[in-house]
Amino acid sequence: MIKLRRINDGDLELIMNWRMRPDITRFMNTDPVLTLEGQRKWLRRVESDPDLLYRLILIKETPAGVIDLTGLTRPDGVIGWGYYIGEHRLRSFKAAVSLEMSMYDYVFLKLHKKAVVTNTFSLNRGAIAIHDAVGSELLEERKGEVVKNGMSYDMTYQIMTADRWVKIGPGREYEKVSFD
Repeated sequence: MIKLRRINDGDLELIMNWRMRPDITRFMNTDPVLTLEGQRKWLRRVESDPDLLYRLILIKETPAGVIDLTGLTRPDGVIGWGYYIGEHRLRSFKAAVSLEMSMYDYVFLKLHKKAVVTNTFSLNRGAIAIHDAVGSELLEERKGEVVKNGMSYDMTYQIMTADRWVKIGPGREYEKVSFD
């Protein structure tokens, strides 16, 4: 069973530790060195920003990771999103698909946005395969777009549009996850 809930101060140390782990940051643009005080400031900032939505992912009632939506106030109706599961034992294809499909339901059917774009390190073939499996389409690939620790990384951009989701989403079976 997957649930989302607001992040609170009691979650910050766990999130901070996940976010600094090399197995998590290897597919992120940065390798941050975080502090608990910095995390508190981050949480206050994201809580007060209407452009952002961050939620703690719970799998079987256990804190498992973080999911975020960005660009919620963009006038063109295109948003970004991302997530990570910090608890290895709770990672699964089923959970990833449920999170992504439920996010599309929320973004397109409740928020009435036009498109969701995700950018993924091209070497993260597992994440790209999950996006493909739910029906995302390749938007573009950018060579050497991210430079991290002296290395250049290619990025793969994928898109799901509202028009596409209303055609392919209904009738598909997955665990519904509420973003409210």
